[in-house]
Amino acid sequence: MPISRFHRHSLPGSPARISFALVAAAGLVVGCSNGKAKEKDTAEADTSVPVEVQAMKRGPMLAVYSGTAPIEAHDEAEVVAKVGGEVREIYVEEGENVSSGQVLARLDGDRLRLEVAQIEANLRKLERDYNRQLELSQKGLVAKGTAENAKFDLDALKASYDSARLELSYTQIRAPITGVVSARHIKVGNTIGPNDPTFRVTNLDPLVAYVHVPEKEFRKISAKQAADVVVDALGGERFVGTIARISPTVDPKTGTFRAEVEVPDPSRRLKPGMFARVNIAYERRDDALQLPRSAILDPDGSPSVFVVVNGKAEQRPISTGLTSNGWVEVAKGLTGDERVVVVGQAGLKTGTVVKVVGGAAPAGAAAAGKAKAG
Repeated sequence: MPISRFHRHSLPGSPARISFALVAAAGLVVGCSNGKAKEKDTAEADTSVPVEVQAMKRGPMLAVYSGTAPIEAHDEAEVVAKVGGEVREIYVEEGENVSSGQVLARLDGDRLRLEVAQIEANLRKLERDYNRQLELSQKGLVAKGTAENAKFDLDALKASYDSARLELSYTQIRAPITGVVSARHIKVGNTIGPNDPTFRVTNLDPLVAYVHVPEKEFRKISAKQAADVVVDALGGERFVGTIARISPTVDPKTGTFRAEVEVPDPSRRLKPGMFARVNIAYERRDDALQLPRSAILDPDGSPSVFVVVNGKAEQRPISTGLTSNGWVEVAKGLTGDERVVVVGQAGLKTGTVVKVVGGAAPAGAAAAGKAKAG
């Protein structure tokens, strides 16, 4: 009798098939989760805002007002003829140093000398007449009024004599101030009239620069303050000037006041008409925390900056102090270790995801990175 054999078949609900199905399902779930996380990371990366950061610095800081002004002569005189006549002699040329009262040129004075001589002769005659009338009046031989009239005529002629001698002295053209002959307008043989220009004399030491300072700086600048004067025409050469005087009033049209800066120049390298940059330092900090001016947002008069914290932007209000050469002192609001956004901050708000694409890292962060790498 044939023996029946039983064959073992794996049924649909067997444990082996169930285990395989669970593993496959778990793998599918994990795969989906990883895919969603990658998509989230990609989405965040795509929405991050690129920014540049700048390291802050500490160090001395000067508050400086800077302005431009032409160099001018402290004293300058246009020498004009006081009488007319022909130019007979010229004693100086352009560029020569002259002293106050020095004779620069001589005009023909023959007519005036003759006039003085005639008046002098008449004056001697009137003096004799007056003395005779006075003597006769004292003796009672003539009326008292006769001597008084003679005295009046004598005094009038003396005044004419003094005036003629003064005019004769004007034929010698003299320097009214000490300085340099900066222009000569006449030649020998020229005939000139009264008030015609003859020379220009310029005092070149010291020279001056008139700086027009905004009224908000009025209390910060005072007389005797030093000024750094830079002249580009001389290759950026620097001269040390001093504020000589400050206008007591503000120009209502420009909102500025005028400060006169004297610039000593014994070497005579400076020339009137050259332009200069005048820098006046009015306050100093020895250890100021500073950041670039470009980092500061100040739309409503309340300055603030954005810093990067854990990949996100964070707005911080600050108080500012001195400014110099594009850097601003931070009086309050930052410690100096923050990464401050200097490019790209206009569209940021607190919590915005950012991506640092350039700029310098703070010194503290750089040092920490080197220590960790070591």
